[in-house]
This record gives sequence, structure tokens and C-alpha cells, in this order.
Amino acid sequence: MQSPTPLPAHPLEATYLADGLRLPTNGLDYTILAIYFAVVLGIGFAARRSVKTSLDFFLSGRSLPAWVTGLAFIAANLGATEILGMAATGAQYGVAVVHWYWIGAIPAMVFLGLVMMPFYYGSKVRSVPEYLLQRFDKPAHLLSSVLFAFAAILIAGVNLYALAIIVEALLGWPQWVAIVVAGFLVLAYITVGGLSSAIYNEVLQFFVILAALIPISVLGLKKVGGWDGLSDSLTKSHGDNFLSAWGGTGIGDPNPLGANWLTIILGLGFVLSFGYWTTNFAEVQRALSAKNLSAAQRTPLIAAFPKIFIVFLVMIPGLVAAVLVPKIGTSGSDLQYNEAIPYLMQELLPNGVLGIAVTGLLAAFMAGMAANVSSFNTVFTTDIWQRYVVKDREDAYYVRFGRLITAVGVMASIGTAFIASSFSNIMSYLQTLFSFFNVPMFVVFIIGMFWKRASMKSGVWGLLAGTTAAMVNYFWIYKQGVIDIPSDQGANFVSAIVGFVVGAVVMVVVTLFTAPKPEAELAGLVYGTRSPGVPEPPAAGDDAWYRRPALLGWSAIVLAALCYLPYSL
Repeated sequence: MQSPTPLPAHPLEATYLADGLRLPTNGLDYTILAIYFAVVLGIGFAARRSVKTSLDFFLSGRSLPAWVTGLAFIAANLGATEILGMAATGAQYGVAVVHWYWIGAIPAMVFLGLVMMPFYYGSKVRSVPEYLLQRFDKPAHLLSSVLFAFAAILIAGVNLYALAIIVEALLGWPQWVAIVVAGFLVLAYITVGGLSSAIYNEVLQFFVILAALIPISVLGLKKVGGWDGLSDSLTKSHGDNFLSAWGGTGIGDPNPLGANWLTIILGLGFVLSFGYWTTNFAEVQRALSAKNLSAAQRTPLIAAFPKIFIVFLVMIPGLVAAVLVPKIGTSGSDLQYNEAIPYLMQELLPNGVLGIAVTGLLAAFMAGMAANVSSFNTVFTTDIWQRYVVKDREDAYYVRFGRLITAVGVMASIGTAFIASSFSNIMSYLQTLFSFFNVPMFVVFIIGMFWKRASMKSGVWGLLAGTTAAMVNYFWIYKQGVIDIPSDQGANFVSAIVGFVVGAVVMVVVTLFTAPKPEAELAGLVYGTRSPGVPEPPAAGDDAWYRRPALLGWSAIVLAALCYLPYSL
């Protein structure tokens, strides 16, 4: 799955792509693209030699160095839906796009590395849902596995559909051709080389994506007279707040983002961000493939460094497009916000560099899809098939089944890509999925990791209640106008907060009436306990906040009230 991406005002659909955006590609550009495809497949076949066991296929044998897993971690997140969406947000909302990186990513990535990876890696789980099996019980594990597998296929399909509509607009390929070609290319290298193939290709894709974005940003700034020329033009046309991350976000103040500082901090900075980065197996899987605990902890920390600066490479093209096309995204222009990067590619890049940029977009889409498909095959094989359907078979059987289910997953993704075409706004579709699936899982994880008393039954009920509450908030409270929330973006922030709060309250209530898991079975799974090979965390006193369910419950209720309060002022 991609990181929580902002919502452009217009859907990313073929119907909104300007006819004049067809790129002047030539033989040189297609040669660069062909070379890239050949290298990708070559990496897949080279990685095949290292696949001997199911651990090799699903987790690279836990043998990869931190720098490789760190770059793969960030590349798996840097899908083209994020690149196009962030650039579109820069064109529409200005510098506010930095929130999705500096507030909505970096703190959660650091928390994952320093706090949560010892639990994941030390418990030797093969997937994120498997942790819930060890910490809670089978119902929590099975429900989380099914929800994650379902969401992974939906997100992979969105990546494929977004790829298809962009390729159709830029290169003239029919949508179905782009979907099938990209789908089968990802299928080939993951099926052959397993997770190692996906990860090493993601390292390559990271540099290809940078090679695409850097020329667009540099040439774009030169076109508008540097940063001074850019800021002067935007201040005159859009006002001072356009170049201020926090301008106009006071409670009660109207702003295009449809969110105030409170919902940005709580909804994006805490709930959505931590829910995505700490429980999304498409990301965590890269860290679990590291060669030891130290490398696993450093994986998200290494990824956090480029994440700090990548925001400029996606924000600047959006700002430049807002200068070059002053009415972009409005009825006075043929260009929509989503077309900021394609427009700059057409206007600024010469052949050769243009081929690299197109390759970078394709690489970004395939990185996002491969991350979701590789995490899907692991969860389906190890958490569903091996655990509940066909048990105790030889290891080679599960490697063969993993390859088979990878093919099934890609085919299903192709199907969901066509389903995604029926949605009016796929960015909203993505963001809504994050609030429905990632956030409730996060609350179950965070309470389970920090509160020994959390009972076995509380996991499944907290997950179910959080998912249901997020859906109720979005489809009833927001869509039916029970409470006036200005935009889809604001509604998704609120849905995430509501899902977190309701899941937390339900877990506390269920815990008070059900038996806890024996403390002897919690070693290495809960903060303050020790497992072999994992350093002892600092001891917490009996008055620690997470040992006091009444305080936790009241805090959750206050948080719930705060998330709705700004919209009543």
C-alpha cells in the first residue's frame, strides 16, 4: 500500500487528461524504457538462485543489509499515485503538502524503528498479522489477515489503473495494454525471485524515480526565475498563505484544505500516519527481511532521511505548474491539478531525459504494486493458507503455493484495476481505504504492545469496532451531512480519529470483562517484557498510563470530542 496521499480536487481519470499532453517520445526514449524492463527482469532471474526456502521467498532469508532494506522501504512507498497526488496538492494547496511528509511520515517512521521493530523482529513473526496471533488469538489474526489481503489487492489495482491512464495519456497506449503489460512484468520478477527480487528492484526504482523528478524540479525552477521568482508570482496570484504550511489552518478559519491544525495533527500526524507506517506490512516486510535486529531498526530510520527531502521534488513541480498555468484546476484551464507533472514533462524535458522521466513514472507505479503484491502473497500463504487451510506440509510446498498465489494476486489486481475505473476519485478511494483498514489495526497493535492487561478477545473486537466506526463516520456522518465536514480530506482525517478512538474504547471495555493472556506468553510481545536476543526495554512503573484502563478510556473519549469540535465552531 502507498502512504496517505492528499486528495486533488479532481479525479485522476482519463476523461480529465488533456488531449494536448501526448509526449513527443522517440526511439531513444523507448530504448531507455526497454533497457529498464530488461534490467528489472534480469534482477528477478538473478535473485531466483537465492530462493531455496519459504523464508527466502517471503522474507529474503532475513539476510539483507540495512541500506538495501532502507531504500526499498522508501521506494515501496514512493508510488506514482503519491508522486502525481503530491504534485497536484502542491499546485492546489501550496506548501501545505509538507504536512504529509514532516508530520504525516517522519515521526511515525522513527517510532517504528525505535519502538515497534524490536517487537516485530524479536518475536520472529513473518508478517504483521502474525504478531496479532501471538499477542491476542486466532480470531484477531484471521480477521486482520483477511482485511489486509483484501486491501492489498485493492491498492495494487489502484496502482495499475493509475499507471494505465497516465500511460494512455502520455504515450498513447490503450489502458488495457498498459494494465496487462505492467501486471505481468511485476508477476514475472516477483514469482521468479520472491521478495529479494522485489526489494532489489525497488532499490533500482528509487534511483530511477529520483532521476525523473530532479530534472523536472530543476528545469521548472529555472523556467520561473528561481525560488524568488516562484514565490513572488505565487504570492501575487494566491496570497501569502499559499507559501505557508500553517496559514489559514486556525480552528474556524476556512481554507481549501478543509482541515484545521487540530485535525492535521491528530488525524494525519498521529492516527493516519502511525496507522500506516507501523502496521502496513507492505512497508514493514522490508524491515523484517533485514539481517538482524539492528538492521531492521535502522531500515525505517534510513528511509526517513530521503523522505525529509523528497517532498521538495514533488512539491516544486506543483508550484511551478501553478505559476506557468495560473488557472490550473479551474474551469478557465484545460489542465487539472493531476496533470502538473505530465505538463512539465512535455514542456521542459528533451528526448532522452524524457525517456528517463517516463521510465521513472513506470518504476514508481511498479514499485507500489510490487510492494502490495509481495506482502499479499506472504500474508495469504503464511497467515491464511498455512495456518488454517493446509497445515504441516513440507517447506517446498509453501514456496510453490507462494508463487501460485502471486499469480492469482496479480490477476486479481488486474481485475480490481478495472473496478477502480468506476470510482470518481481514486485518490479519495485510496485515502478512505487507509482510514478503514490501517488505523483500526494500529490501535490494536499499540494497545496490545503497551498494555499487558489487554485481553485476548479485545483484539478482534477492537479491530472490528474501529473499522466499522470509520466506515460509519465516512458513509453516514460525512456523506449524509449529519456533521458538516468541508472536504473529503477533512472527512478522512476525522474518520481515522473516530476509528482509533472507538477501537481503543472497545478494547478497554472488552478487556475489563474478559480474561487476559497469561503473562508467561507475553514475553517479547509487550513493552516491559523480555525475549531472547532482544535488549530489555526500560521498566515501567505500576502507575504507567497504559496500565490504567480508566485513564486510557477517558482520554479516548476526550479525543473523540475534540475531533468533532472544530466543525461545530
